[in-house]
Amino acid sequence: MELRLVAAAVLIAAGRTAAAATPSDPRACAAIQPDPERLACYDALYPRPVAPSPGIEPTAEQKTLYAHEGRSATRTPDRSLLDSRWELDPDSKLGAFNIRGYKPLYVLPFFHTSNINASPNSPSPDHDVELPERLKAAEMKFQLSFKGKILENLFGDNGDLWLGYTQASHWQVGNPQISRPFRETNYEPELMMVFRTGYDILGWDGRLLGIGVNHQSNGRSLPLSRSWNRVIGQVGFERGDWTVMLRPWWIFKESFAKSDNPDIGDYVGHGDVQIVRVWNGHEFALMLRPSPEGGAAQFDWAFPIRNQLRGHVQLFDGYGESLIDYNHRATYIGVGLSLLEWY
Repeated sequence: MELRLVAAAVLIAAGRTAAAATPSDPRACAAIQPDPERLACYDALYPRPVAPSPGIEPTAEQKTLYAHEGRSATRTPDRSLLDSRWELDPDSKLGAFNIRGYKPLYVLPFFHTSNINASPNSPSPDHDVELPERLKAAEMKFQLSFKGKILENLFGDNGDLWLGYTQASHWQVGNPQISRPFRETNYEPELMMVFRTGYDILGWDGRLLGIGVNHQSNGRSLPLSRSWNRVIGQVGFERGDWTVMLRPWWIFKESFAKSDNPDIGDYVGHGDVQIVRVWNGHEFALMLRPSPEGGAAQFDWAFPIRNQLRGHVQLFDGYGESLIDYNHRATYIGVGLSLLEWY
């Protein structure tokens, strides 16, 4: 019994001695038994930045620590909306090969259309569905989207090369008559060069300029195959909790016989504009896409539920809600959950 007491006393004394010193090896901290002293040892090795008092400008060192500690896709008070997504400022750079959010990530168990596209068609040969599909107006829709920087600061402290991927699926989960198929899945990889800019237009800060190559297809065989390739420009503006992204694009032309959808530009146009407003934990996004045939508009509303979990409502009207529906006009409404929004 006395030997045990002596051994315990020696361990405690050793732990206190290790905590009092500032070791250079974190393994020294792991040997400390009392929890408070072990944590103090780790804090001595890895000090956290001290937040400045209200009204006092943080030092350059503090700004650097804030920029790189606990970085996530969410916005922090000292980072603008576009900077939180594209790492525009020099002290926001995270380096290459970090996966980041891109477009919203959501699942909409209820996604209803006003006009079922049972017989998709295209002017290309062998692209018309002759036997109508037995589809339901209600289905499930979900979207996955992420991006990662593969090269950073190609021009001094500016110019980043990003690789992005988005996948949106429409699942006839409530249609057992035809074995609950995935009606449509769109695969969209893209390569984007993004630059930080700094100018002012009517009170709006011009923060981003980009250009990229985009491919989108549904991976289907004839007669349901649809695909297109674009060069897409990006011009980003922000003011407070508002952002506006202008995206003009140029469509790669293919021969009529080889193209799945040679008239896609007539329906989905040659560009869109995305307007996003963040307010009190809510996010409102409006997409407008003009075209000769009438284009489309989409409104998304995400509202907080718990932590990063949000409710999500989506309303779409026009052409091109998915590739198979590029020349089919309908109104869609969806309700569900999201884990990641634009900002």
